[in-house]
Amino acid sequence: MFDCIIVGAGPAGGSAAYHLAKQGRSVLILEKDSLPRYKPCGGGVSPAIAQWFDFDFSPAISCRIDTLRYTWNLEDPVDVKLEGQEPIWMVRRDVFDHFIVQQAQKQGAELRDNTEVTSIEFKVDRWQVNTKNGSIEGKYLIAADGAKGNMAKWLGFKDRKRRLAGALEVEAAAENIEKTINFEFGLVKNGYIWNFPKEDGYSIGIGTFRGGEGQDFKKILEAYGKGAYNVDINNFKQFGHPLCIWDGDQKLHTQNAILAGEAACIVDPMTAEGIRPSILSGIKAAGAIHDALSGTSNALEKYTETMIDEWGADMKWAQRLAAAFYQFPKVGYKAGVKRPSASATMAKVFIGELSYSEVAGRAIKRLTGSMFGGK
Repeated sequence: MFDCIIVGAGPAGGSAAYHLAKQGRSVLILEKDSLPRYKPCGGGVSPAIAQWFDFDFSPAISCRIDTLRYTWNLEDPVDVKLEGQEPIWMVRRDVFDHFIVQQAQKQGAELRDNTEVTSIEFKVDRWQVNTKNGSIEGKYLIAADGAKGNMAKWLGFKDRKRRLAGALEVEAAAENIEKTINFEFGLVKNGYIWNFPKEDGYSIGIGTFRGGEGQDFKKILEAYGKGAYNVDINNFKQFGHPLCIWDGDQKLHTQNAILAGEAACIVDPMTAEGIRPSILSGIKAAGAIHDALSGTSNALEKYTETMIDEWGADMKWAQRLAAAFYQFPKVGYKAGVKRPSASATMAKVFIGELSYSEVAGRAIKRLTGSMFGGK
């Protein structure tokens, strides 16, 4: 019998396990794959997450980047230097996710990887989690099994507000790496292409976040790789994966269980940032479970309220900005990205120094004014 069973060893699950175990709770992490495991992801992490932990993330960081470049159809570049700010962390998810789990293990959490959950059952006052390797019981559950996981459905969250976005990514080995984060907006509709450098190569990907007509991701990404970096993506394995974009406030708790990470549909609808909100949700989930175990009757309900207040409120602004920008991206690029102050501001939003609520209103007004002939 565990105080909490966490399904999924990504940033949300690992962070929840660390904070719960640190408070003396018995924690079991179940992960269907063997750790470390590859996870398609650009791997850009806001350094703001460091304030939520008491250990050094340096061993899990591939490199730190303080320069961003935006382009439109590979031209019209805008370069932004993060002056006086902590550089953005570039990580590989196999290393980063496993590192957080290892910190949780040092605090006493137990990991059972290569253990796929096959079903769950609520037994009076506890959950029975069935796996291919047997059954385990826990007083509480945290479902952190990602965009493709089954836990939310099994827990009864069948009508979640869930906007699924699509992405395709390539991990391209390379030498003489250009240490600049790149965003390309003109080659793809309703999204962007990214190139996030690592010490030994590039994470090149494409994603759309607003829906619309289908696009040939592979063809577009192939043109980008060759045109911008002389990289043939066909020489490397390609990974397609969904993203669970935030699409409105919703209930994230049920009987002795809560959703965290992408299972809670919290990916930023403007930038598709997922790691920072996943970690935030994992930490808040840990706090809620700890309080529930301590006797707070409405602790899980407060978790939903906290995520709505501390993340959802800002995502409403992110969604409005995304709707304005991606509907008329060329106007958005000229009126927004090409303004040095606007580009620097978005960089600050990404690294957690500013919130959308502080900047989105002015940005939307500027974009809509440009659409109708304003300045």
